Amino acid sequence: MNKAKGKIEIDPARCKGCRLCIWACPQQIIKTVDEADRRGIQIAYCPEDALCTACGFCYMICPDAAIAVYKKETAKDFSE
Repeated sequence: MNKAKGKIEIDPARCKGCRLCIWACPQQIIKTVDEADRRGIQIAYCPEDALCTACGFCYMICPDAAIAVYKKETAKDFSE
């Protein structure tokens, strides 16, 4: 069995661009988009799911509950 990996989903409607998740991520894989949305906010996203360890730090620190963390045990769990 492989070490658990993860995947995060960030709800763009709930994200206020505070960047606390970026600060909290030990893998430093969470980024902000280049362009601001209609609210003028650069929301967070995760372009490198393969490096996510599903530690949950981003989920715990998000003040708006905009982040969901999913764990996977094998490569088949998130196959498309």
